[in-house]
Amino acid sequence: MRHLKRTAKLGRTSEHRNAMLANLVCSLIEHKRVTTSLAKAKAARSVAEKMVTLGKKGTIAHRRLAVARLHQESAAKILFKEIAPAFKDRRSGYTRIIKLGQRQGDAAQLAILEWVDTVVPAAPAAPAAEAKPEEKK
Repeated sequence: MRHLKRTAKLGRTSEHRNAMLANLVCSLIEHKRVTTSLAKAKAARSVAEKMVTLGKKGTIAHRRLAVARLHQESAAKILFKEIAPAFKDRRSGYTRIIKLGQRQGDAAQLAILEWVDTVVPAAPAAPAAEAKPEEKK
C-alpha cells in the first residue's frame, strides 16, 4: 500500500526531479542559503534534512549514501565536516523556509531555504558619514 507516500512532482520526470533537488541541496550546503520557489523549497527541505541525518551518523556507509544522492563529493565533505557537527545536539528541524512574495515574471511564490543555526552575514551597509564639527567663521 502507498499510504502517505505522496511527493511533489514539480512538473518533471523522476530523474529530472531527483537531479534538480540534489543540485538545490548541494547549493544549500555550499552557500548556506538558497532563494527558490516555495514548492521547490518544500521539496528540497526533506532531502536536506535526510542528508544532515546521514551526516550526523558519520560512517563510511552513510558518506557513500550521501554522495550517491547528492552526486557531488565536495558538497558531501562540507556536509560531514561542517554542517552535521553543528547540528549534533538537535534532533530535527535543521532548515527554515522564509516566504518572500511573488516573482515578477510568472507570479510564482518565492522563498529562502536556509539552515537554522547558521548565521549568514548581511550585506555590508554603507559607512555612515562622520559628523565633523562645523567651523565658525
